[in-house]
Amino acid sequence: MRFQLLGPLSIAEGEDAVVLKPSKPASLLAALLIHPGSVVSTGYLLRALWDEDQPATARAALQSCVLRLRRLFTKYGVTGSAIEAVPGGYRMNADAGTLDLVRFRTLVRAADGLGDAESELYRLKEALTLWQGPLLANVPSPMLHRDEVPGLTEERLRALERACDIELALGRCRQVLVDVWEAARRHPGRERFSEQLIEALYRTGRQSEALTEYRSVKGRMKEELGIDPGPGLQRLELAILRGDDLGAAAVDRRVPPGRTAVALTAGTARPALAAAPAPASASAAPPVPVPLPVPPVPSFTGRAAERAAINASLTSGAPDGPGAPSGPGSQGGWASQGAATVVVLSGAPGIGKTALALQSAHDCRHSFPGGVFVLTMTRPDGSSVTPAEAMADLPAPGTGAGRTLIVLDDVTTADQVRPLLPAVAGGAAVVTSRRGLAGLVATHGGTVHRLSTLDPEESQELLAAALGADRVHAEPAAARELAGVCGHFPLSLRIAAARLLTRPGLRIEDCVAWLAEDLPARLSLADDPRMSVPHVFGRALHRLEPRWQQAFRQLGDQEGLLLSPRVLGDSAEAEEALERLADAGLLEEGPPGPYRIHQLLKIYARRQAREWNRDQTATAPH
Repeated sequence: MRFQLLGPLSIAEGEDAVVLKPSKPASLLAALLIHPGSVVSTGYLLRALWDEDQPATARAALQSCVLRLRRLFTKYGVTGSAIEAVPGGYRMNADAGTLDLVRFRTLVRAADGLGDAESELYRLKEALTLWQGPLLANVPSPMLHRDEVPGLTEERLRALERACDIELALGRCRQVLVDVWEAARRHPGRERFSEQLIEALYRTGRQSEALTEYRSVKGRMKEELGIDPGPGLQRLELAILRGDDLGAAAVDRRVPPGRTAVALTAGTARPALAAAPAPASASAAPPVPVPLPVPPVPSFTGRAAERAAINASLTSGAPDGPGAPSGPGSQGGWASQGAATVVVLSGAPGIGKTALALQSAHDCRHSFPGGVFVLTMTRPDGSSVTPAEAMADLPAPGTGAGRTLIVLDDVTTADQVRPLLPAVAGGAAVVTSRRGLAGLVATHGGTVHRLSTLDPEESQELLAAALGADRVHAEPAAARELAGVCGHFPLSLRIAAARLLTRPGLRIEDCVAWLAEDLPARLSLADDPRMSVPHVFGRALHRLEPRWQQAFRQLGDQEGLLLSPRVLGDSAEAEEALERLADAGLLEEGPPGPYRIHQLLKIYARRQAREWNRDQTATAPH
């Protein structure tokens, strides 16, 4: 058994986790785990449970909470983490094997002491994967959220800053863009993330976007704080305006003890400020990409049949036993097995393709001694990553340590995938796409799994895993209604669960009523633009030509969820429109039978039609 503090507070065994119900014992457990192995004073624990509004019987109530927590441990089979009553308070021991916070700090310290950037980056990435969502979302303690959560969050952000610095220094600017883009948006007050984003954009040839981002940051700082950007950002802007070559950034290992920021390019403040490219040795080779850990997907449930079939496809070509050959020169091993195994996961936006792909990659990781590489094939701005850009993040053919698995997420065309398959010859590729990618399967074979919504039982399992079984079982009818309002889409269910976790006093029934008033707009999280059903649906729709977008909007007012092949008319263009929408994941099935549209997508189509008509009216000449 182990405790998970870096996210919703939970107790885990293997890949199964129980999210604790918001309660006083949960606040007590969090307060003890934040200080593992230390004596936590009674006064501190009282403030963690009641803040400054402590009842007259607070000390007796604290003892009652300790007793309830011990009973909870017995219920879940926790035996090795006793709560000790000591003079002045309580203590709870934990180590890297029983508490994710201790493991995170151990990995970060280990990273600081390593002698090369690749190993340091691997450890930092491994540490960052331990963070599994909103910190202490189910812990109803204002004091812990006010006094402790900011410090814990700062530890994560320092590790993330350092990891991004190292990736920039290693020249992996395209790979780091997704991380710094999200970090800069979620933490606009941390200037270094903005600096990393602007630098990465410039180093990947996107000078105008880099300048636009700088001006946005400068305007926000002027408006909100009345100050100018720091010297690092200002010098970076000047380098971009002059079109300077920023040069190759090298990691300087002379980092003062206790610091987590990386020093790059000796003698300069940041890699962007190098006056000229660093001299390169004639024999210097580009860094060899290394695989990173693939953790299990938090609260993953359902998809048992698809998961088993995918795992069987991925492991069918694995060598038998630990003594099987695994090198490029071996006979009968992975190198002699020819083309890569291809598995395509397609379906509607938000249907759970990425989660299933990552979970299967985690399941099968031991069958791929050459490692697992996860590549996002669409940039944050919606543009597609080219095969040449993606190839830079994969090992060259024949250089790996055995069979390799690549996960290509959010692919837009088969042409993005085909040039990458030789890099994993004898290995496997899992491809997620809203499109069916029939052309890829026609030329390279493989299996296709078209995902649909979860069934009602799977939806309940996901809610129980994310919210905690006790909270779902307390309102079973409301939980079923919530799944229906969410259209049984995994993304919608996770968004709704996150909203409930961050509002411990909110009843599921009340959440359902609030969401239903404005679907799908309210299926969004304000602090993370990616966790938004309208945003995800909109990205899929806006990849289509305007005429196909208009065809989708027309479907919102049709009766029922089954649509005749002639619902838009008898013309060839009407038929092509439906096929385009089906290929984009916005419709299901089709000729010779009827098409089918998911309820949530139909509501979105109706809303889009209203907004489009309103915009047309507003811009029409009067």
